[in-house]
Amino acid sequence: MITLTGNDLTLKQIKEVLYDKKKVTASTKSMEAAQKSRESVEKIVSDNRVVYGITTGFGKFSDVLINKEHVQDLQLNLIRSHSCGVGEPFPEIVSKAMVLLRANALLKGYSGIRPVVIEKLLALVNADIIPVIPQQGSLGASGDLAPLSHLALVLIGEGEVFYKGNRMDSLHALSHEGILPVTLEAKEGLALINGTQAMTAMGVVGYLEAEQLALEGELIASMTLEALNGIIDAFAEEVHVARGYKQQIESAARMRQYLCDSLLTTRQGELRVQDAYSLRCIPQVHGATWQVLDYVKEKLEIEMNAATDNPLIFNEGVTVISGGNFHGQPIALAMDFMKIAVAELANISERRIERLVNPQLNDLPPFLSPEPGLQSGAMIMQYAAAALVSENKTLAHPASVDSIPSSANQEDHVSMGTIAARHAYQIIQNVRGVLAIEFICAMQAVEFRGPEKMATYTKALYEKGREQILSIKADRVFSKDIEKAADWLKTIEFDQFIKNLSKKA
Repeated sequence: MITLTGNDLTLKQIKEVLYDKKKVTASTKSMEAAQKSRESVEKIVSDNRVVYGITTGFGKFSDVLINKEHVQDLQLNLIRSHSCGVGEPFPEIVSKAMVLLRANALLKGYSGIRPVVIEKLLALVNADIIPVIPQQGSLGASGDLAPLSHLALVLIGEGEVFYKGNRMDSLHALSHEGILPVTLEAKEGLALINGTQAMTAMGVVGYLEAEQLALEGELIASMTLEALNGIIDAFAEEVHVARGYKQQIESAARMRQYLCDSLLTTRQGELRVQDAYSLRCIPQVHGATWQVLDYVKEKLEIEMNAATDNPLIFNEGVTVISGGNFHGQPIALAMDFMKIAVAELANISERRIERLVNPQLNDLPPFLSPEPGLQSGAMIMQYAAAALVSENKTLAHPASVDSIPSSANQEDHVSMGTIAARHAYQIIQNVRGVLAIEFICAMQAVEFRGPEKMATYTKALYEKGREQILSIKADRVFSKDIEKAADWLKTIEFDQFIKNLSKKA
């Protein structure tokens, strides 16, 4: 069980909830803070104070006062009218993360929402009732209004959910789990939708996948190095310490670990003096990606525990401030940065694929074909990798440099953070496809060298890989192999795989 406080949720804990199905609960202290904040809202309503979103309309309607007898209608109308998402739904795991993150933010005690509403959010997480949330329609300020409105619909018994493998009306799933819908009171609709949880949830899931891809990329690259009789000297510790980047030093150390007992790598001058950059500069390029991932991780863990509501309630309701914490610029920039960094993993991987299949760049059979000429072998796999890499270049265009005014120019600068996060996730899927192709080609190439000469780590990966992808004895529909390899790379428990290898080594 993971206890949420609103202040210290980690990526590791989110991973446990999303992938290991750990249950969540709220700390007593955080629920007490939420209750005090709620009492402040109720006093504001009873005193007829003019406070944005509590006794007024929203956005450009902030100067329209609402009578206290209409506060429930105001919140209901808000949720329904703002549910304007379009396109395919977010992946279920992203929507589940969204619910978790919204609950965590509300537990900070600045939003004025009743504890019972937070309990409903936690119940959705624990019961795996996942809102159907369209991916498109958010500007990233005022927060992720449209996506979070579709989330909020579920709490009031409207909208749709994914439940037990089916898509259905939310009320049916809620009834099955004995969860009663809520009637939203003053400010509660606004508290549910004014935040950055869509872009942050998408970013969190993307980051977790990108982190695994970066690790897998180094092990796959190690196999490629063996297939091409690469020069191990380029990974010597003193080379990377001399430059000083921590992530580069660590990447080189992992490469040395993976290749420590290989009989296929060479030394300077043995076959050639230098390797091409796509082999020699793996720690420099991958290390730079790790630098960005570390930056992204830091920003995500701040945002996961941030109060992104508006207005925020302080001093037991004495101070209520309309600010702009809903603005997604920090996450927008982080996601754009991640897009570029992760795309580079594919850029350099595709160049390694070219070196594996191009007979002018190696001494292997052309295109790793079993019968060059009659059979094309891996020729078009490189085409596919090149296409994915080129698509990534378009997706890597920064979303955060764009803005467009909304709400009659009241909201005149927005982040586009959710678009950045969605594009980052698309890039990550493409990168996995490229790495899957490199993996297939590297496995085929080392067969010509002799798998018995491989290092302990790479040989273990080769043997695992061959359980998924058969050796190429004749041309076949390689699309299925690429898809299968990519799926395996997505699901492999890489940390445990490496730990098990370390015990054997």
